[in-house]
Amino acid sequence: MNTPHAPDIDVGVLLAGGTSRRAGVDKRFLVLEGRTLLVRNLAFLRDLFPVVAAVIGRGQALDIGDGGAVEVLRDAWPGASPLAGIATALAHYRRPVFALAVDIASPRRDAAEAVIAVFRGHDASLPATGREHHQPLFAVYGLACLEPMVALLESGHHRIVDIFASVSMAEVRFPDDSLFHNINTMGDYCEARLAAMVSGAGAPVGGGQPALVAIVGRSRSGNAALIERLSPELVKLGLRVGTVARRARGLELGRLGDDSWHDGKAGGPASAVALPQRLAFGGGLGDKTPLADIVRRSLGDVDLVVAEGFRRTAPHRIELFSRGAGHDEPLCAPREALALVTDAALRPAHRFALDDAAGLARFIAARLDTLRAY
Repeated sequence: MNTPHAPDIDVGVLLAGGTSRRAGVDKRFLVLEGRTLLVRNLAFLRDLFPVVAAVIGRGQALDIGDGGAVEVLRDAWPGASPLAGIATALAHYRRPVFALAVDIASPRRDAAEAVIAVFRGHDASLPATGREHHQPLFAVYGLACLEPMVALLESGHHRIVDIFASVSMAEVRFPDDSLFHNINTMGDYCEARLAAMVSGAGAPVGGGQPALVAIVGRSRSGNAALIERLSPELVKLGLRVGTVARRARGLELGRLGDDSWHDGKAGGPASAVALPQRLAFGGGLGDKTPLADIVRRSLGDVDLVVAEGFRRTAPHRIELFSRGAGHDEPLCAPREALALVTDAALRPAHRFALDDAAGLARFIAARLDTLRAY
């Protein structure tokens, strides 16, 4: 961490309580440059501030995944608005905070430092672009802002700009809004991905090899069917998904990942079957070839590989355990699997219902850095 030259600003707050209605998916888990927006922006704040928090709405939960240790605050006022999130952080820390929206695609350090540098002597500082156009979700707010914020919230109003007339603001002029591009719709997400590719920054942060996870379980558990449900949910989050199985029977490869975000522009999935002697589209492979070797040889151009089986050689596993399969207990020992997908009355650290493919996809997307380690 390299803290900017502004010792009175030591708290970075990620506003992560939105409902994502316009995007159609939980945009906190959309993947850009190999990480979710949530993980990317927590890392951005952690590089700038010694204290980092995420603020979410009342009744919400947040899976930080690879985001590291962070304090999670819940809005002290209803509405799950950015204004409520900022006021909650100010009331909690009782000192100035830098506030960042979770859906800002590519925040830049130099822009943050410029905003922080002009704060001293003011109640707030923020970017300004165009004619009277401000960026209130990439800004510093001091304690003097808390009282007018609370007054607005308690009267049922949630527009941040409504406090501007009551506080002293410093502005930093920027030529346009491009540095503060936020993702409200899947069209916005497409633009952000394209911008990352054009800038040459589109390679995954975590390295060149795909993330890798295996769906394992006892016989007749329905692993292949789970992968068929899971794959489209992963693709909706912007991931190019590859699949590997030991046998073709039971896994309908043509259907994996057919659904995609924003009219199929995420990039098609790649499917492969690892037979006992060879990969379906590639060279000879012994029955005991490690899964990681199969992936490196044949599926290096995808973001994530989901394997069926390979319990013995898979570096990361998620178990499917269904009571209807006729087994008494899961296949994996405690803590051997990252998560358990089940209808049984079990309470592992991470548990998903049999029909919660979307929740499982978010869980996987939040851990891409972990899943690239093998």
